[in-house]
Amino acid sequence: MGIKETSQDLVWRKARAMEMGGTEKVARKHAEGHGTARDRIEKLLDPGSFFEIGSLNHSDVPGMEDKTPADGKVCGFGTIDGRTVTVTADDATVLAGSGGRVGVEKESRLSRWAAQKGYPVINLGEGGGARIPDIMGSEGLSSMTMRKETAARCRQTPLIAAIMGECFGAPSWLAALADFVVQVKGSCMAVSGPRVLELATSEKVENEDLGGWKLHAEITGQVDRVAEDENECFSIIREFLSYMPSNAQELPPEVPSRDSDQDSRQEKLLTIVPDESRRGYDMNRVINTIVDDEKIFPIKPYFDRSVITCLARLDGHTVGVIANQPMYNAGAMGPDGCDKCCSFICLCDSYNIPLIFLHDTPGFLVGRAAELKRMPGKIINFIEAVALATVPKVSLVIRKSYGMAYSNMCGTGMGADFVMAWPNAEMSFMAPEVAANVVYRRKIDESNDVKAARDKAENQIRAAGAPWKAAGLHLLDDVIYPTDTRKVLIKTLKLARGARGGHRSGRQLANWPTTF
Repeated sequence: MGIKETSQDLVWRKARAMEMGGTEKVARKHAEGHGTARDRIEKLLDPGSFFEIGSLNHSDVPGMEDKTPADGKVCGFGTIDGRTVTVTADDATVLAGSGGRVGVEKESRLSRWAAQKGYPVINLGEGGGARIPDIMGSEGLSSMTMRKETAARCRQTPLIAAIMGECFGAPSWLAALADFVVQVKGSCMAVSGPRVLELATSEKVENEDLGGWKLHAEITGQVDRVAEDENECFSIIREFLSYMPSNAQELPPEVPSRDSDQDSRQEKLLTIVPDESRRGYDMNRVINTIVDDEKIFPIKPYFDRSVITCLARLDGHTVGVIANQPMYNAGAMGPDGCDKCCSFICLCDSYNIPLIFLHDTPGFLVGRAAELKRMPGKIINFIEAVALATVPKVSLVIRKSYGMAYSNMCGTGMGADFVMAWPNAEMSFMAPEVAANVVYRRKIDESNDVKAARDKAENQIRAAGAPWKAAGLHLLDDVIYPTDTRKVLIKTLKLARGARGGHRSGRQLANWPTTF
């Protein structure tokens, strides 16, 4: 055949690929209010920027060629805000988005190529795991199991996973490997689906209970953000990438602030934080006041709310913030809080993002429930992550910091470039109220005025916890006025970045797991 005839054949084959699983299945997706794999890619990327590879793929199982356009995986390149990314999307109109041998290999090769060239990888998940019969038998299993390159990806480039429908098997594995996971409400992420579970174990469970957003956002912590719908999911992904470098060899992009009221609003810090150490307040208000444009990007906001982890900008530079949240458990972190901080430190250290620690904690959450979740090990994992992180670190005690939590929040001796405190800060082994009963219990009980004796003991212990002695012995770098917090953080981070104008991580945490 000549070039004219073969070109017509190409047009037909391309058109067939664009039909995906057929007009009826595409219409059903739209009727359900969901996009197809190609719809989703077009909405995520800059308009007209998608360059697809492998559109003419199909299954290598005899007889399945015409039923598997693109072998159920839509893959290629595009841009987000002008920056190149790679994207893969499960096509749920082709055999329920299950992964066949050809499609999985295409997806894997694209991810390996992206790591070599330095482009982020985004996976839009909606699939029922590996396809049967592709993975059945010794040949099938051997050819479709996870490869070493995937398991040991070392965070060379950001990996983002979106859970957009029923995700069992492979999409769940990618989410567990990912640096950032968004789950759309109504979707499900699990190892196996309800039907397989019922057949294998007789367990009957609905999608929402098995792997819905509330489970993963509040209990397991396996998703970082939750989206109301697909459009919000794409918006969250785009915003996340705006804080990130394209790869681990780059620094995050600088985004100049548009805020003209940065300095004058710092006075609000004097009223946001109460003088009384046991009164709650919202630490998010403190962070918003300090950072550019009063804007933060929360990570795992529903998972152990006693600690805040978020991305933000200071003087145009991306920073990661770990801050105790007195509104929940008075800021006392539990086992889940330790896990949350570990994964966030890994993210920041892997992608050259400086860390800011804002203390206001009575210590760690203790008790039998915490011990059953391996609290000592969780605390040490957390403190190890702090010690191994090599990005610039600045630590500031806002109001109080007691016990081991002071070290975990990058206090003195934990490798911070600068450790500072507000003048009202308290630092000690335990809260004055508790310490008074431990140290002066007999003296208080024997006093004629128990209340007066207890108050005196507490005040004495509280005075010893003020920052002045530590500052006098240079165990703190400085005590700063609250209203100077923003400008001091900007100055110290600039100094910590060094004379070369940037600081790339030693990446000692790049191989740590994203979940613990």
